[in-house]
Amino acid sequence: MDIFKKIIPSLPDGQVVSVSIGLFWTAVMVERNGIRQCGLAATLSNDEFEHARLPAVEEAGRLEQRSALELVNWVFSKSYTEVGVGLATINALLPPVENPVDMAAEDYIESHGADSRVALIGHFPFVSSLKGRVKKLWVLELNPKEDDLPASAAPEIIPQADILAITATTLINHTFEGIFNLRKPGAKVLLLGPSTPLSSLLFEYGIDVLSGSIVEDPESVLPLVRQGATFRQIRSHGVRLVTIECSH
Repeated sequence: MDIFKKIIPSLPDGQVVSVSIGLFWTAVMVERNGIRQCGLAATLSNDEFEHARLPAVEEAGRLEQRSALELVNWVFSKSYTEVGVGLATINALLPPVENPVDMAAEDYIESHGADSRVALIGHFPFVSSLKGRVKKLWVLELNPKEDDLPASAAPEIIPQADILAITATTLINHTFEGIFNLRKPGAKVLLLGPSTPLSSLLFEYGIDVLSGSIVEDPESVLPLVRQGATFRQIRSHGVRLVTIECSH
């Protein structure tokens, strides 16, 4: 995807220390110049890699033998599980964010959405609390819940939105660009969720706000990831939620 082609050339290489693919989250630890950083991405799977047919991770058990940049290029894999490894590796290699604001995505949307129509791609836990706080909220979801709209409604709904908030898992299942290209001119675009690459290069791509996560205590986070923790379980154990905004 073009969005990855923006980021990858800027990345340094590093030594892969560990790759943890949990039920809900994937974490990659990379070491550069004696400093270790950990990146997160959602763990997804797709049907053609169902366990009895094709392995979702071709080289499982040997990933620490690959360079970090080799794993990064897995973002172009057909296996969503491998894409998650690639995206987590990108997040581990990105330089520390300068002047991040400690703000979760829902707080940003709430503070900017009172007079706006908001299209949220992905059913986040904060949906119910956000509903009465923005002018209009549409939630589009591959597996609709409650009042969600099916993903097939995107061509009708997204061009109406003043704020388009896209879950970063769309980078993993290769649906991001189709959604992004439906935005109306002048709409504010957010990329949100713990998988979000916090790279200012994405502002050049046309994204206005990045709302993601920084792993500050990998030693606490990694066992949780490996043992099937949800993000709600991980969040209070060394993960910082931050938002950065394009200054233009």
